[in-house]
Amino acid sequence: MEEMKEIKAIIQEFMLPKVVEALRAHPEFPGLTVSRVRGFGRSGTEEDLSETPPKCKLEIVVPSTLVDSVVELIRSHAHTGRPGDGKIFVYTVDEVVRIRTGERDQDAL
Repeated sequence: MEEMKEIKAIIQEFMLPKVVEALRAHPEFPGLTVSRVRGFGRSGTEEDLSETPPKCKLEIVVPSTLVDSVVELIRSHAHTGRPGDGKIFVYTVDEVVRIRTGERDQDAL
């Protein structure tokens, strides 16, 4: 069984359409979940959280062979070069279960 990874990316909200379009063009892309979030990094430690601009969190689970290409798509299409572009995190996924069918792991993606 091939290892699976979860990619979480926090990006600027206005970059979401560009990033999603690039991900949809990837021939093996399985799908994603998007949430609106707020937060700050080192440069925003004195900000009131309610004053921080909204960001989007993308959550994607892929076979480990796709991690590099998906991370690079997100990075290159979310990049503005200014503070606040975001972060990408990669985690190991132990198991995936599709609720509707009971399929597991890569079959569930």
